[in-house]
Amino acid sequence: MDTITQLLTIAAVVLGSVTTYVTNSLMERTKRRDTLRVRWDEKKLDTYVEYVGSVRACIYAAVLAYEVTHDIRSMPRTEHELLMDLTEAEGRRALAFERLMMLADEGVIEAAHAVNTATLAIDWRARRLVEGTLTEWRALHTEIFRAINAFHEVARADLGVNGGFAGDRHSARGLILPNARSSSTEE
Repeated sequence: MDTITQLLTIAAVVLGSVTTYVTNSLMERTKRRDTLRVRWDEKKLDTYVEYVGSVRACIYAAVLAYEVTHDIRSMPRTEHELLMDLTEAEGRRALAFERLMMLADEGVIEAAHAVNTATLAIDWRARRLVEGTLTEWRALHTEIFRAINAFHEVARADLGVNGGFAGDRHSARGLILPNARSSSTEE
């Protein structure tokens, strides 16, 4: 009976050790996976913020260039300087988009493509590569902000952010564009 008791004790110790080892291994694996997920979510968030910031810098640079080239605003800077600023902003946007392509899922990438398309339409108007009226210019801005809001929604979903915002109501808020000075400005 002594031998059986000793064998049962040894078996219980071995079983306890194996159980402890397996449990600790699974917990450690889960912890590493969660840490990795959080790390990638932080990188994604930084990338998404950087991308939207670079898009907004492009829009701002395009607005300044457009207003100067269309005699809506006068500035001490030349048209060439403003267009160079726009070129630099576009370069930063393109790099931010490449980083986004490396981290985002397909839905976020598709939304970013829509933002890029709308951003380039504004860029081309500011550079006078495409002509149009001030009303059409304003419509381009409505479209870019709609695209940015759609990007926000899919990026939030990708990051697992709960809640949302009313995209249409948010997009309908006034644009930061000057009013037309006269009816002749509308072309």
